[in-house]
Amino acid sequence: MADIDRAALGIDGPLRKRRISGPRTKVHNVHNVFGGVGDAAAPNLIRFVTFVRFITQEAAMDPVNNPYNPGAGGRPPELVGRDDILEAAQITVKRIAGGKHSRSLMLLGLRGVGKTVLLNEIKDIAVDCGLHAGKMEAPANKKFLEKAVPLIRKVLLEFDETTKTKSFIDGALGAVQNFASVFKVSAGGVEVGVKAKRGIADSGDLATDLTDLLVTTAKAAQSAKTGIIILVDEVQYLGEEDLSALVVALHEVSQQNLPLALFGAGLPQLPTLAAEANSYAERLFDYRTVGSLSKKESIEALKAPAEAEGVKWETAALTKVVNATEGYPFFLQEWGFQAWNASPTKTIAASLIPSVNRAAIARLDKGFFKSRHGRMTDREVEYVRAMADLGAGSHRSGEIAKEMGVSISAAAPIRSSLIEKGMIYSPSGYGDAAFTVPMFDGYLRRVVLKLEGGAKKSRSKSAAKKAAKKKDG
Repeated sequence: MADIDRAALGIDGPLRKRRISGPRTKVHNVHNVFGGVGDAAAPNLIRFVTFVRFITQEAAMDPVNNPYNPGAGGRPPELVGRDDILEAAQITVKRIAGGKHSRSLMLLGLRGVGKTVLLNEIKDIAVDCGLHAGKMEAPANKKFLEKAVPLIRKVLLEFDETTKTKSFIDGALGAVQNFASVFKVSAGGVEVGVKAKRGIADSGDLATDLTDLLVTTAKAAQSAKTGIIILVDEVQYLGEEDLSALVVALHEVSQQNLPLALFGAGLPQLPTLAAEANSYAERLFDYRTVGSLSKKESIEALKAPAEAEGVKWETAALTKVVNATEGYPFFLQEWGFQAWNASPTKTIAASLIPSVNRAAIARLDKGFFKSRHGRMTDREVEYVRAMADLGAGSHRSGEIAKEMGVSISAAAPIRSSLIEKGMIYSPSGYGDAAFTVPMFDGYLRRVVLKLEGGAKKSRSKSAAKKAAKKKDG
């Protein structure tokens, strides 16, 4: 850290050096500059105020005070552009709280748009309305039931047990025990004094038994004059059998007008997966798209947190960051985080943004992008590299196969595997592919092609021209 500007503070002569333990900062020099308590050499009030202003300006941009939060699923300091979704969720929650059923809500969007943040907000809304809420993330490599059953049991154990509700709660807990036993999953414990009733959630048919489980659980909530909200993140990872059974169970809950609703979040291919699992899924869910923010919303997401800390953005700096991030919430937080740490004053200047761009991209390349790259096989990397060579946006399967130098039939299994891993999706629902991670094509051109030789030419002249045009733009 630079030395104190003594002239600016009105201090003549060198500072008196004194041994100080711990990290040396400008604040440590207070005693040296102004003397101890009662010291005749202490400065007048004007000099002291000047010094306070000096160190306050520096402390305002301390990384500890940085308001931006670019973590996975972390709530941004300013949640903007999502009022319509939260209003719809609030209506559903209030209907459940009033003992009425409501259609389940599914949030769709790419990585980094804030779906998980919204699920957490909805959970808070449900709890504030007096409902019982349980949240889980659908596992990619193990059965959905291994997480769902303990969650349902936990919710049931939260109910207030009275003479009127005991039989319903015990019945639901018995259904949990039957279900866990039949499907060989852990329920998280065995309830003493609860006798499982035969014929409930013990047939061995997943759709039938999951329906029994959710219906008895919802009836227990109804008896306790409350409701249940189940929140499931990464719904696209559910296997077809699990997703189909869940749709059937929720359909029965709806038909019986029971106070239970599901809020889910997943990648854009979710409606197609749900429809393939069960034909009436599209009528069961209210699908809401969570996309990038508008320019106005993006500026608000950047400005408001800074202003709350007494920091301002230059208008040109805001414009540059919005353009660089394309309005994606996670990227806005990352760029805001880097800009805050880079700024030496309480005004974040436009001149800083080129270096901020480099810092933000470097961190994304080492973490956010690299973690997804590492999950792919060599053949899958070839597929996405071909997509990147073709430029931004979605591409037809035939174009990608041609770019790879293979037949469409040879490329098809690779495409399916990438969709299953959540790396790509089909915007039209059939025959095309796009990345689920915004700006991933740029990462592949920056990093993957560089590792392969840097100046390596694209496998076709047309692909080279598209890649160069994207890079220059």
